[in-house]
Amino acid sequence: MTEGLASKSCTPCRGEIPPHPREQAESLSRTGPRMAEEAHRIDRSFRFRKFREALTFVQEIGELAEAEGHHPNISFRWGYSAVSLQTKKIKGLHENDFIMATKIDRVFARGAPA
Repeated sequence: MTEGLASKSCTPCRGEIPPHPREQAESLSRTGPRMAEEAHRIDRSFRFRKFREALTFVQEIGELAEAEGHHPNISFRWGYSAVSLQTKKIKGLHENDFIMATKIDRVFARGAPA
């Protein structure tokens, strides 16, 4: 399933659709990125050996987010980055969140130092 998500692009979300029902989000979460217990966002954390690695990772996510038109919440510090995805217009999870989470996981896997 992650292969399928990685090949997709995010689509504009105008807010008129409901968030994924918990069962659908759980199904996507089983085969791809894990969601938070509340089932309304995806939270991921990543470890790095150096500050520069975390910074580069965050910059790559920023470029990806701009290209996809879907922007996560990102925080980072020396050796660590946290990413949270949620479609704010629907206050829950949309397929775009799973697409982005899968692509972010791939960015990390390409250069995962830790």
